Amino acid sequence: MTMEKLIKKAYVESVEGRRQGDKIKEVKEIQKYILNAKNIVVPNKTKEKVKAINEVLEKFGIQKAKHLKFYTDACDLNRTPAISKALMALDIVDCDLVIARGRLGVPGSGSMLVIMDSKGRILSAALSPPHIIHKKSVEKAVKDEMTTALKRIGLNEKHES
Repeated sequence: MTMEKLIKKAYVESVEGRRQGDKIKEVKEIQKYILNAKNIVVPNKTKEKVKAINEVLEKFGIQKAKHLKFYTDACDLNRTPAISKALMALDIVDCDLVIARGRLGVPGSGSMLVIMDSKGRILSAALSPPHIIHKKSVEKAVKDEMTTALKRIGLNEKHES
């Protein structure tokens, strides 16, 4: 079943008051979409986050992402900077998947790494507390967030079962 059909079915279940939470076939469809993505982009000014994301993608057997280099600081003027960054990328480039990382909300709220499909639908995400609290390097925080975002939808590293 396609993502669209699964979404429509879930909408109908919700409207009819029958929705009882996520189903394994929905999770499997998200996994399949991510694993089959050929054109993955990471919008960012610098390559530091792209490198960290690609190291994790490789461990999970997922296509490496391309660096979509553009000025993303304007996204910080929005209430949801990480999501705005991903949507901005979808506005300027055709891709299967966008992985964006930025501030979660207001300054001091921490960060979010979000994985979106080509239609701007959120497939997964992960959050980190503010840097001042976790004290990790940007590279370590991004790797942890990317790993969490993939594992929370049931994906595992290639060497794991």
